[in-house]
Amino acid sequence: MHKLLVLYPEPTDRAAFIDYYTNSHLPLAEQLPGILTWSYSVDVSADDEGNAPYFAVFEAEFPDKDAFATAMASQIGRDVAADVSNYATGGAVIIDFAISGGEDS
Repeated sequence: MHKLLVLYPEPTDRAAFIDYYTNSHLPLAEQLPGILTWSYSVDVSADDEGNAPYFAVFEAEFPDKDAFATAMASQIGRDVAADVSNYATGGAVIIDFAISGGEDS
């Protein structure tokens, strides 16, 4: 299994981020070829002082690294990547990695 993890720092406008992300970006991302599962949250826990390093998180799983690479190289993958600047005014940290350990290993 291979995972995509996207971490979003605080955007300029939370409401605009959530609206665009849920109504435009996620419907596009769920079309990625080979995607097995995906989930997201815009409710990342803060520390005791109310600070959180990230505002939102997205996770997706693919069968393997090759399937992930194929998905991101596809037209949908290129569209997904190009779409990030339309809502992620705080930027995005994108990490992909092979899953090791856990229940499904």
